Amino acid sequence: MFGISDYGAFAAAFVLLLFLPGPGNLALISSASKGGMAGGLASVLGLLLGDQILLWLTVAGVAAVLKSYPSLFTALQWAGAAYLVWLGGKMLLSKSGQGPGLQITPGYYFRETLLITLLNPKAIMFYLAFFPQFIDPVHHQGWVTFGVMAGTIAVLGFAYCFGVVWVTHHMAERIRANPKWTSWLQKLAGVCLIGFGLRMVVAK
Repeated sequence: MFGISDYGAFAAAFVLLLFLPGPGNLALISSASKGGMAGGLASVLGLLLGDQILLWLTVAGVAAVLKSYPSLFTALQWAGAAYLVWLGGKMLLSKSGQGPGLQITPGYYFRETLLITLLNPKAIMFYLAFFPQFIDPVHHQGWVTFGVMAGTIAVLGFAYCFGVVWVTHHMAERIRANPKWTSWLQKLAGVCLIGFGLRMVVAK
């Protein structure tokens, strides 16, 4: 269908990949817990936009360039890792009662999640490895095929991210009543962000 060798398998594989833990999932949970539904949905839009930008950059050949020039890929890895560590450190060092030390506005969450997504070079390499597995070289329809795949990723991604935000928001309403829980979760999120950043550098 539309040059995709097995559309059902493509959709199912992407759904499974959505459940893998990573900086994007953590950003959604953090935004929804601190900024409510408005902050969470802004984070969803940032993540989806970032994914679409990376996806189309991959189609345009940027992933191949990164693969051909390891030094550029390494530089982007370090930039993404440094940004995640900076965010995590900011959350980890904020004092109890001061909140996360971050500006609580939907626009802020949108920008933060967009940057977290764009500064993850392994997402580009993921698309480079993932897409070819489901493209039918005989019935490939060029941009139409990539458009259908991109649209499918956007729809499935939105459904999953909205679910994460909705569940997190309703759980957070109960947790906010206890300042100690809020402070503990904030610092845990900070440690996880630092861990993701370091893993981006050391993982091969």
